[in-house]
Amino acid sequence: MKRLIKLAVIDFKLIFRDPSLRVFLVLPVILFALIIWAVPALVNRFEFLEPYIPLMIVVAVIENTQMFSFISTMVLIDEKETEVAKNYAVVPLSKFEYIVSRFLIPYLFTFLLNVILLVVQPFFSISVGVNLALSGLTALVVPAYALGVNSIVTNRMQGMVYIKAFNMLVLIPIAAFFVPNKFQYVFGAFPTHWIFQSIRRVCLGSSATLFLLIGTLFFVVVIMWTSRQFIRKHFV
Repeated sequence: MKRLIKLAVIDFKLIFRDPSLRVFLVLPVILFALIIWAVPALVNRFEFLEPYIPLMIVVAVIENTQMFSFISTMVLIDEKETEVAKNYAVVPLSKFEYIVSRFLIPYLFTFLLNVILLVVQPFFSISVGVNLALSGLTALVVPAYALGVNSIVTNRMQGMVYIKAFNMLVLIPIAAFFVPNKFQYVFGAFPTHWIFQSIRRVCLGSSATLFLLIGTLFFVVVIMWTSRQFIRKHFV
C-alpha cells in the first residue's frame, strides 16, 4: 500500500508537467464561487429558479469531476501516443496496481472537492454519511471516464473527439429532470443517472440509499470492464 501511495504522489506531480493542464485547477474555484454567491443571489432575485436548485447542485457536483476526468484522460493519451506507456509494461507493478496508482489521488481530490461543496452549499442540510456516500460515488466518474476514453483512442485528435462525446454521455441524464416521473428511468442506462437522482432525492429530503447502491454497483462494473479494455490496448 505504501508503494502505491508513493507512486500515486509521484504520478500526481507528473500530471502537471504540461503547463496547459494547470489551468483546469481554476475550475473548482469558479464552481464554488457560483454555488456560494452567484446562485443564491439569482434565486433571491428570481423566485422561479428555486425548484431548479437541486439541478444546480447536480451540475456543480458533476462538473467537479470533469477537471481530473479531462486531465487524467489527456495524460494517458499522451503516454500512449509518445509510447511512454510501453515502459510501464515492464515495471514491477501489476496492471491493477498501475491503475490504482494513476487514479488514487485524482479520485481522492475529486471526492474531497465534492465533500466540501456539499457542506458549503447554502441550500440543503446534508448529513455527513450521505455527503460521503454521494461524494464517493460521484468521484468514480473520474476513472470510469478516463479509462473509457483511453480504451478506445490512440492519439490526441481522437481523444478530443471522444472527450466531447463522453461529456455529452455524462450530462444526458439531466434530461430526466424535465420529463414525467414514469419516464425518468429511461435514462438509467447511463451510470451518471443514478448520481443525479441520488442528489435530487437527498435535496428533496427523500432516501437515496437504493440509488446510491445501484449507482455504485453500476460504476464498479463499468470500471472493471473499461480497465480490461484499457490494459489490452494501452501497453502495446
